[in-house]
Amino acid sequence: MDHLRGHLPALDGLRGLAIAMVLVFHFVAQATVTSRAEAMSFGVLSYGLLGVDLFFVLSGFLITGILYDSRSEPGYFRSFYMRRALRIFPLYYGVLALVFFVVPLVPAARGSEIAGLQDHQAWAWGYGINVYLALQGGWVLSYIEHFWSLAVEEHFYLVWPLLVWWLAPRPRVLMRTALAICAASVAIRVAASLSGVNPVALTVLTPFQLDALCLGGFFAVFLRQPGGPATARRLLVPMALVAGAALVADCAAHRATDLQLPWTRALRSGMFRVLFAALLLQAVLAPETSPLARFLRRPAMGLLGRYSYGLYVYHHFLSYYFVTHGTEFALARIVGSHLLAVILQAAGGIALSLAVAWASYEGFERHFLALKRYWPASRRRAVVSRNEVVNACA
Repeated sequence: MDHLRGHLPALDGLRGLAIAMVLVFHFVAQATVTSRAEAMSFGVLSYGLLGVDLFFVLSGFLITGILYDSRSEPGYFRSFYMRRALRIFPLYYGVLALVFFVVPLVPAARGSEIAGLQDHQAWAWGYGINVYLALQGGWVLSYIEHFWSLAVEEHFYLVWPLLVWWLAPRPRVLMRTALAICAASVAIRVAASLSGVNPVALTVLTPFQLDALCLGGFFAVFLRQPGGPATARRLLVPMALVAGAALVADCAAHRATDLQLPWTRALRSGMFRVLFAALLLQAVLAPETSPLARFLRRPAMGLLGRYSYGLYVYHHFLSYYFVTHGTEFALARIVGSHLLAVILQAAGGIALSLAVAWASYEGFERHFLALKRYWPASRRRAVVSRNEVVNACA
């Protein structure tokens, strides 16, 4: 690995892992439970929702790296925002146009749940779906409620570039600021849970997610400092052990007392994010021959990672329909097993989502991405040398 600024296949695989977790959660874990075995397996797979947390940590890392490397380039803000807009807006607003303008014209869709979304479309156009869900205290936007995470990232993009530009000449201050925001995010999440803020708001509002984004941002800057990779390598195991031990203790206490305090959930999410940060560091620093690197570099993981944005946007239209219409029961009558029906339905839904995401990327999004050449990213190479990375992995 020559530098952090270029294309890192392992991070494609990590992005693929994140979207795979989300797909499993929506297509499998949310299916109706009909047996004790399904209750146990679906309960484990419900942790797939944490794929969104992994996305946030990874996004904070990648975006901060881009910003930090281009901090002294002319057109810093213009290049960043134009490149982000070309990546995000065409698909996002294209899907909204289909949902709000095209679907209502289809006779079969009139009066349906998806057509009813028109009444709340202003929240979607303005990247405010997470705010609307928080105000309602429930998952009330059916097919597009998963766009809450896209709103969080967009809010982050509005402010974070300015902070990086301002503090990048003083990287230690920037890193301390990132950690301070992480701590503040956890603190206000705990305080909000103690004050009775509804669980949906605790999940979707941007201030409660900043620890994941800024933790990734912290390590993006940390690895670019002299000796950063070697120090990060030494931090990996302690980070994972502390976070893992805290999660095990929390789980044991919950099982022993059957007591679920609201604030423990707020802390638990923070511990998972520390684990994901450790996983991210391992993905960046691990030798290409390591088991993790080989897994993340597999073609299947890279494929999922490449089309992860489209997969995230499109998949929920299928999974939500499956869940709300109980389609696995019709399939179960054919195959003779509910669990097998769920598996087959999930496989079909994921395959179809991937096909749509591929067609969308190759036939639509790619043409906008080609325009990025008019707003080039930093021409500077990151300061992490090959020797530093190799020594950190030894």
